[in-house]
Amino acid sequence: MKARLAVLWMALVTPGAQAGEALIAVAANFATPLKTLAAEFAKTSSHAIHIAPESTGKLYAQIHHGAPYDVLLAADQTTPQRLASEGHALLDTQFTYGIGKLVLWSPSPSAIDHQGAVLSTSDATHLAIANPKTAPYGSAAVTVLKNLGLFERWQPRFVQGENITQTLQFVSTGNAALGFVALSQVMQNGKFTQGSGWIVDQALYPAIKQDAILLKKGEHNATAKAFLAYLKSPPARKVIQQYGYEVQE
Repeated sequence: MKARLAVLWMALVTPGAQAGEALIAVAANFATPLKTLAAEFAKTSSHAIHIAPESTGKLYAQIHHGAPYDVLLAADQTTPQRLASEGHALLDTQFTYGIGKLVLWSPSPSAIDHQGAVLSTSDATHLAIANPKTAPYGSAAVTVLKNLGLFERWQPRFVQGENITQTLQFVSTGNAALGFVALSQVMQNGKFTQGSGWIVDQALYPAIKQDAILLKKGEHNATAKAFLAYLKSPPARKVIQQYGYEVQE
């Protein structure tokens, strides 16, 4: 299977093919990895990728109202399925490109222990989470707090970001001492880029399976199809893992 995918990808991105462009709508948590992937893709093909990051919920609304995206990289599985059922995407192109991980993070190198006990002891004024109604990582954070029996303790102190990027900004700038963010935002090459964090036990929240899908507007876009094939290739999967995601075999 991997060999066939590699052959397909090489066929789609062979130098000399007509140059093209694609507009990728991407969940905010995957924006940084996607920039790396787009740059690597450009090195091996004649195609250019343009990126539009936002929360998955907002991207759904934009696509539903006619936004000219060719591909969606969502932070869940249900949004691509819903778009396909509504005629905005091609269901047979949907696949899981990564499984995201939630982390409780602080820019302070000693603020958070590796077991997350700080949630039970901290008197921090604010805890940042993404909007649980539109961002799967925000919904996951709420589930974690409820499973730990700490939701009521922290709810009055929530600082809510519209997406996971804004949530990270709240913590990075000190507007919140702690925050639930995507591991991919604060990890590269298997290490935290700064600060301290607790990689949340995945038994505490449903797996964040993040799916890609070709949108109806990209149905005849060779660049969009080539990039989706590239996401399944070994080089792309290696990059995705370096940012803290799991990949499915």
